[in-house]
Amino acid sequence: MYSAVMSMSTPERLIEATRELLWERGYVGTSPKAVQQAAGAGQGSMYHHFAGKQDLALAAIRRSAEELGAAAEAVLGGGGSAYARIEAYLRRERDVLRGCPVGRLTMDPEVVADPELRAPVEEVLGRVRGRIAEVVQEGVDSGELSGSLDPAEIAATVLATVQGGYVLARATGSRAPFDTAVRGLLALLAA
Repeated sequence: MYSAVMSMSTPERLIEATRELLWERGYVGTSPKAVQQAAGAGQGSMYHHFAGKQDLALAAIRRSAEELGAAAEAVLGGGGSAYARIEAYLRRERDVLRGCPVGRLTMDPEVVADPELRAPVEEVLGRVRGRIAEVVQEGVDSGELSGSLDPAEIAATVLATVQGGYVLARATGSRAPFDTAVRGLLALLAA
């Protein structure tokens, strides 16, 4: 792992280190010194590539948002029925006890208070919600899902189940509440 990280360019190492630290510690807990240590980069290198902590954090948040969007699209845009794609999204491999690297940023007061840092978070969550709504609409149109379902409401519910499931899992130190929430939502959709 370390050799793979060290083979990255310095800006890539800085971005990846910042992503991990934001996920673990949040914005306030992610100091430039911690980033430099984790990336194996000096202070001069960091400030050569990025204007400062906010600039680097923005690059890291954008990268996390891009990855979240791509992972969601990989399952939601795949083959199968609408229900099967929603199920695949809900059951895809996740580090449930660590939580969502993007969703956790919504609980960070520094990120939420800064429109520039918040923008990629808001954009990707909106895009994922929109994509889920499209899949639900496909299911409604094909008769697979109940015509009484509002696609936008179901999309918000799916996203809330995932993000809330992370919170419940972290609170208990077990992925069981996350899995229970997913099963409950899938049972409601199948009805």
